Amino acid sequence: MKRFLLVIFSILLSSTTVFSSDDIWGPTGHRTTGKIAEKHLTNRAKRKIAKLLQGESLAFVSTYADEIKSDRKYNEFYSWHYVNMPLDGKYETSEKNPEGDLITGINKCVTVLKDKNSTVEDQRFYLKMLVHLIGDLHQPMHIGQKEDKGGNTIQVQWHGKGSNLHRVWDEDIIDKWDMSYIELADNAKHLSKEQVKAIQKGSVIDWMYDTHGLTKEVYASVEVGENLRYRYSYLYFPVVRQQLQKGGLRLAKLLNEIFS
Repeated sequence: MKRFLLVIFSILLSSTTVFSSDDIWGPTGHRTTGKIAEKHLTNRAKRKIAKLLQGESLAFVSTYADEIKSDRKYNEFYSWHYVNMPLDGKYETSEKNPEGDLITGINKCVTVLKDKNSTVEDQRFYLKMLVHLIGDLHQPMHIGQKEDKGGNTIQVQWHGKGSNLHRVWDEDIIDKWDMSYIELADNAKHLSKEQVKAIQKGSVIDWMYDTHGLTKEVYASVEVGENLRYRYSYLYFPVVRQQLQKGGLRLAKLLNEIFS
């Protein structure tokens, strides 16, 4: 009986680990992006968003799209969390997921939110989704290769413990610094107005390609089975912080345009 329970426990633990590795940026990363976005909203956008979200913050709703994965009725949105494309490929000519992807998901959210005929319930749902998906857009392993599931099957160690390249970028690097999302947001790099405008410039596709350039670097940064330690954190935690900040600034730009 004990052996049977041990087997069941191992299966459950394994299942949890797999699911966790697909939780993009992890809660802390997503909340950081939401918090940064809030700091760059116009007053008009703030009022409309506060009313729509019934007082909940962008940081609070930023994890909603991951939370609903446990409910089968939301299965149609699962593929919205990522884009699969070759490292040397172009989105426009790459094989598309018939169920949709990160780009089509973001476009759908924007369309619903701009449609004056959308119900309040739909606007609230797609706003929560948009907050999350813009965060996903800036996680380099969510614009990864199909054959390794965005780095999920590239096994590495993180300070001597089993992990994979996807999870390292989702959560391991951030968690190692043990900072709250408020601390991360409050300590974002100070940028001039010109620097902010430069980051916000372009379209969702442009932002995706910006992240994809980093995706190539991340794939080249490790060898299978490598034990990633302090050196990797030293090199890439600043990059993670930069991506979280870019996500927040670009989310703010979209929301200001939508709720202007």
